[in-house]
Amino acid sequence: MKNEKTTNVFALGGLGEVGKNMYIIEHDTELFIIDAGVMFPESDLLGIDYVIQDITYLTQNKDKIKGLIITHGHEDHIGGISFLLQAIDIPIIYAPNIAAAIIRHKLEDRNIKYDKIEIYDKETIIETKYFKVEFINTTHSIPDSFCLVFHTPNGVVVTTGDFKFDLTPIGPMADLHKMAEIGKKGVKLLLSDSTNALVSGYSKSESVVDEALSDIFAKHLGRIIIATFASNLFRVKHIIETCKKNNRKVLVFGRSMEMTIDIAFKSGLLTDKTTIINANEAKNFKKNEICILCTGSQGEPLAALSRIANGTHKQIQLIPDDIVIFSSSPIPGNASSINRIINKLYLKGVKVFTNQELSDIHTSGHGKTEELKLILRLFKPEYFMPMHGEYRMLKAHADLAIECEVKKENIFIMGNGEVLSLGKEQVFKNKTVPSGDVYVDGSRIGDVGSVVIRDRKLMSKDGILIAIINLDAKNKKLLIKPNVTTRGFILVNENLDLVQKIETKIEATITKFFQSNTYNLVDLKNQIILELNPFINDLTGRRPIIMPVIMEINE
Repeated sequence: MKNEKTTNVFALGGLGEVGKNMYIIEHDTELFIIDAGVMFPESDLLGIDYVIQDITYLTQNKDKIKGLIITHGHEDHIGGISFLLQAIDIPIIYAPNIAAAIIRHKLEDRNIKYDKIEIYDKETIIETKYFKVEFINTTHSIPDSFCLVFHTPNGVVVTTGDFKFDLTPIGPMADLHKMAEIGKKGVKLLLSDSTNALVSGYSKSESVVDEALSDIFAKHLGRIIIATFASNLFRVKHIIETCKKNNRKVLVFGRSMEMTIDIAFKSGLLTDKTTIINANEAKNFKKNEICILCTGSQGEPLAALSRIANGTHKQIQLIPDDIVIFSSSPIPGNASSINRIINKLYLKGVKVFTNQELSDIHTSGHGKTEELKLILRLFKPEYFMPMHGEYRMLKAHADLAIECEVKKENIFIMGNGEVLSLGKEQVFKNKTVPSGDVYVDGSRIGDVGSVVIRDRKLMSKDGILIAIINLDAKNKKLLIKPNVTTRGFILVNENLDLVQKIETKIEATITKFFQSNTYNLVDLKNQIILELNPFINDLTGRRPIIMPVIMEINE
């Protein structure tokens, strides 16, 4: 990145995947980070809590960092901030009001002290030596969502953040006029959200969802339980307001949902606290005067709805005339866990509404094809780079850009770490920077690599075999017969013959090793593993992880 004449744009996360969003815009000695999200692990990443970005490039260029700019307060855009701050000193975080409140809460939870968060709004302008940054209101499923406009020495770069166009929104309208004004002045490069690039048409208005929920509330005379994303603040807001209109009190369950409600009141998004009650107060109300708002719309095993469905919730027990509403769409990979919860709810005798059955109880916060075309028409970019999505989504978005008269040769489908360089006369792919996945396991960052994940998969499939060996190292002999125990491989008491064969094989391997080798602890362990692997595989068709535990005792 030594070429001072180019402005460089690249992603450390968010391309070829859904989540983990982090984009970099750099010119000479200055760079801005745009978002720092997490990605939730697929089922094959056993024991992993989050996937975050490889920030090697940022640590190598930390003196260039002018700040981190957050587009909005969803986990795939802010969830990685606490990990980023542990690795790099970020001089300032620019965030809109709601996102700033959520970030502060997350940092407090992790005992991270950071007081350099500056709240921006649509009037804010950030200026440095090479950059001038403006902000444009967009509509999304969380308040305070923004499009970023970077004025650089090599032209205007716009990144949309997550957006949709809703002409009857619950919150503020997207500022189409400002988008058109920026587009009229000239946009060199547009980076645009590709999440729904494969879904044709227009997304439904949030007000349509409001009407559908109001209809259910009016018709149902029993208790209503609604599960939705805690981060979908507009949905949470109008559920609570719908409850108020229908003379229902709201019980809130789930830690993240409680945090969302607290932030909504502190920010002024919600004002009437009389609608919210606690579990003790609920005893004073009839069933048709209660609505339970909870987390767990994705079937998360520890979330409130899962515990309610399993009958393990300490305060809520399902009753036959309850109605459960999933006001959300399944995140890819979560369908089986959601179906499992739905089946348990049906077994309890309650009625369940999902987004598939009642299409108006949820709408996406991401624009569909016609909205993606509209933003392309508003900004009229000379060059286009689709972002936020799997490769098939990026490709579909690129095709939409061609339909909107962006030249095919001016469209760049990039991968994480691939650098797009803007010069005065041309835009071109440059060299790559380090990128990849970093796994977070509990509080440990990056010490769980692909080898550990592979071992976990092996253990989950074939188990583990531990061989305890007592030997006289000086005289090179076994003191007692090896002892074998297993976890997740076989039940020892029911497979004594197999265990005896394995123990005999270990004994023979050690004897043979002592006869032909100078004793070395590491070499002996490796030899035991090398000979046991095919031996056990021939007997059982399985390959457990083998752990020799050698205790050296000198007589």
